[in-house]
Amino acid sequence: MLLYRGVRCFIAAVFLWSGISKLLDPVSFGVLIDAYGLIPKTWVMPAAILLSSLEVIAGAGLVLDIQGSLAIITGMVILFIAILSFGIHMGLDIDCGCFGPHDPEAKAFHGLRTALFRDFVLMAGVLYLYVWRFYRSIRPRAGSRLFTRFTIQKENFE
Repeated sequence: MLLYRGVRCFIAAVFLWSGISKLLDPVSFGVLIDAYGLIPKTWVMPAAILLSSLEVIAGAGLVLDIQGSLAIITGMVILFIAILSFGIHMGLDIDCGCFGPHDPEAKAFHGLRTALFRDFVLMAGVLYLYVWRFYRSIRPRAGSRLFTRFTIQKENFE
C-alpha cells in the first residue's frame, strides 16, 4: 500500500510541477509546441493552455485518487511518447517542453531521448498502478461475501 501511494504521489507531483510551470508562461510553452509543427498555429495557444491545465487537474486528481485521473494521465503519457518519438524520428533538435520553458534539465541535455526515457519510466509507474489496482480488485477481503464463501468452501474440504 505504501509503494502504491508513493508511486501515485510521485507521478502526480511530476504532472503538477509540469502543468504549473507551463501555466506560468503559456506563451513560451506555445512556442515549444509550435516547434514540433504538428498542429496549426491558431491551435497552439489553446493547446498549450488546455494541455497544461489538464496536467494540473489530472495530477491533483491522482493525489486525491479520483476515478479517471489515472486514465487521463495514461493518455497524456502515451501522447507525449508519440510526440517525442515523432520528434526523434524527424531529427528535431528542440526542447521537449516537458517542464516549461525554464527547465534547467532541458538546457543541460537539450534532447528528446532523455525525455522519452523519462516518459517510459512514468509509463512503468502508471502500469504498476493499474496492476496494483487490478490485484486489489480481485483479491478477497476479510468480511466480504467472496472471502466468506472462500473460507467456507475451504473448510468443507478439510
